Amino acid sequence: MIRNIHHTAISTGDLERSLRFYKDLFGFTEVFSSAWKVGTEITDRIVGLENSSARVVMLKLGDTCLELFQYATPHSRNWENLNVRCAIMASRICCMEVKDIDAEYARLTAAGMVFHCPTAGRGERGARYVRA
Repeated sequence: MIRNIHHTAISTGDLERSLRFYKDLFGFTEVFSSAWKVGTEITDRIVGLENSSARVVMLKLGDTCLELFQYATPHSRNWENLNVRCAIMASRICCMEVKDIDAEYARLTAAGMVFHCPTAGRGERGARYVRA
């Protein structure tokens, strides 16, 4: 039986930019960083790719872990011939809990984050939402 979700993994085309985003704006801390080079057979089997290489960083905020990785090889930006294991994909974290949504909305907007709408709703248990 599954007991917990350990982490979410997001592939990015710019690891340094993603690290600044999650560390500086959300307050994640770096747990570890690593990389693998082309020819690491066991890693190729794990990720399901041939001749893969990548940098990876594990971040943590509270009980949430987030793995960010950037493939050097193979590199696919061709959507018609997409290898989804190494693609730069649109990803999102479903929900983050904050104490003051209006303050976070203002802070993140000032930092350049673009939202689909202002904070809205009084959903289940009085929760308010915003989507970036």
